[in-house]
Amino acid sequence: MTAKPPAVLLLAPYSLNLAYGGPVLDRLRATVDLRAIITPGDTWREHRAALAEAQVLFSSWGMPVLDTELLDALPQLRAIFYAAGSVRSFVTDAMWARGIRLSAASAQNAIPVAEYATAALILGLKHFWHYPRGLYAAHSTHLEKPPAPTPYRSTIGLISYGKIARLVRQRLRTYDVSVAIYDPFLSAEEAQRESVRKVDTLDELFATADALSLHTPLLPETEGMLQARHFEAMRPGAFFLNTARGALIDEPAMIEVFRRRTDLTAVLDVTYPEPPAPASPLFTLPNIILTPHLAGSVGPECQRMGDAMIDEFLRYRAEAPLHWELNAAQAELLA
Repeated sequence: MTAKPPAVLLLAPYSLNLAYGGPVLDRLRATVDLRAIITPGDTWREHRAALAEAQVLFSSWGMPVLDTELLDALPQLRAIFYAAGSVRSFVTDAMWARGIRLSAASAQNAIPVAEYATAALILGLKHFWHYPRGLYAAHSTHLEKPPAPTPYRSTIGLISYGKIARLVRQRLRTYDVSVAIYDPFLSAEEAQRESVRKVDTLDELFATADALSLHTPLLPETEGMLQARHFEAMRPGAFFLNTARGALIDEPAMIEVFRRRTDLTAVLDVTYPEPPAPASPLFTLPNIILTPHLAGSVGPECQRMGDAMIDEFLRYRAEAPLHWELNAAQAELLA
């Protein structure tokens, strides 16, 4: 493929400004024959002529579901380049059945999540999160603070070992910490290569780690996987971080444990529901800190995903192997 193929950009208005803002959109226009920019995505029926000719589709957050009606409006579609992470909100069996190729920027979106997680874990080991709600007044010098594990020869536990957790592990190599992993799919041989300790159960990980970070995809079998007993088993002064999905945790059970275990601290970047109900104790418990789902790409970081999908398209046009292509099984595992 040498000529510029006809393409459409189909997404929410805010995604256009984030993932394809400024120079990224200019670069896209220079790379493809952009027939239409459709925002919001649910107005696609007003652009049937452009859709009928489109061979490639670029998108980001706000991509409509690829049901039969939309797919029938895209008879020439061969590939989708999605400048965001999870694709589970729009992929369908009908899309896979038509042989449409799909690439997504989950690897690029993993970068800021890993940066956030690494920073939060290190701060958690220093008990930084004990102080945002006025606890500093009761512990005015470092000698009077609650005992902190610190990042020196402590153990960090990672729950699941996908893209983000692997990036976290890379960043932790500069610290004098041990890394333990709970992931049934991680082999002993790979754990040895990664210089991590593989544990067989979540119970063991929670009982032995000084700080824990959750990176599991939300699937029917993982919903509510973290129960009261896991948080009860945490070491004195331990720290917990969730940047994955709120529904992975039995939140009422966690709340009850944290009410009693005031030595524990958690930072939750995701909750279920999101945001929590207005009367949720998550807003008032002094040892649980909420952040508004900001670990992933925000602001200028989103343009990294748009650029990555243009790079991926250029490989597609050159008939080169794609770096970020997904199949149906892989798409289902994206958080």
